[in-house]
Parts: sequence; structure tokens; C-alpha cells
Amino acid sequence: MGGSIILASASPRRRELLRQVGLMPEVIPSGVEEVAAGREPGEIVKELSRQKAEDVFLACGNREGSLVVIGADTVVSVDGKILGKPGSKAEAKQMIGLLQGREHQVYTGVTMIFGPSGERLTFAERTDVHVRMMSREQIARYVATGEPMDKAGAYGIQGYFAAFIEGIRGDYNNVVGLPVERVCRELMGRGWKLF
Repeated sequence: MGGSIILASASPRRRELLRQVGLMPEVIPSGVEEVAAGREPGEIVKELSRQKAEDVFLACGNREGSLVVIGADTVVSVDGKILGKPGSKAEAKQMIGLLQGREHQVYTGVTMIFGPSGERLTFAERTDVHVRMMSREQIARYVATGEPMDKAGAYGIQGYFAAFIEGIRGDYNNVVGLPVERVCRELMGRGWKLF
């Protein structure tokens, strides 16, 4: 079984992660204004992923044939403080300063809505990431690359910042932006053929 996969996200990283396992999603970014209540990072990302997936499913759910809409949201958490995308280079430096020399958590929430049944599945995955100590100059040079500006926690594990990652516990792809193994497991468990 197969069908249309719709990714409710403009993230090129999420699109590439799905393509890596043979899935060719149609990209339809959600236009919903993200609002999440709650304090737990895992609950926040689940709620935001649900809002995105439902917004796009409402627009596409009446299509013929089987489809799945995938919404996702990622946050970085350190000492219970949630770090989204930095709004400026100064904020990016501040975020990296909080992360360097210690461990933090990355949470990605995923909502999958299956059409035409409308079955909904929402889950969150957590990965622990340890960043080595960084000097002020290293932080400044990294921020100057521009890489941190569109990423939760102000870094991309798959980019220049890999030079500062000492280790991780959990799914690497979850840190990139989508826990692909879990997404594929859920699809295959419903009879989808990946490749």
C-alpha cells in the first residue's frame, strides 16, 4: 500500500529526511499561528505538530485515495528553558552559550493524520545532546556562518556545529528535525510500502 504523503512543514531538512528513506512528500506548509499552552517541552511540540497537521489536513483531506499528513515541531530544552529559533545574532550567541559544555534535550513532536479515515496519531521523541566547551570566539565564528538563524536552539547538528557535538543519546534524525524511524514504523504498521 502507498499513497500521498503531505509534509505540513517548509523545513528542507524534514523533506530530505523523508526522501532519504524513499518517501517523496508533497510540501504544503501550515499557515496556522502556533499557540501552545503547557510547560513540558514534549507536550508543547505535540500540540504544535497537531495544529500544523490538522490545518493542512483540513485543506487536503477530501482528496481521493490514501494519504497521510505529517506535521512536526522541534524545540531545544536546557534546564527546563525552551529555546526556539533565535531572533537575532545576539540571541543566537546567548543560546549557544547556554548549550556549550553540557547536555541538553531536543524534542520533536509529530502528528500523522491518515485519510480518508481521519485517524490521528501524535507522539514526541527526545534526544539528549552533549556539546563540548566552546570559547567566545568559537561561538561568534559559528553564529557568523548564519547557520543558527533558522534552527531551534540556534544550531544544526548536521552542519558546522557537528564540530562541537561530543555525543548523543537517542535518534540523531530527531535532532535534525524528524524522528524518521518512528514515522516509518507507524506507516509500515498501517501497510504502507516505503520503497
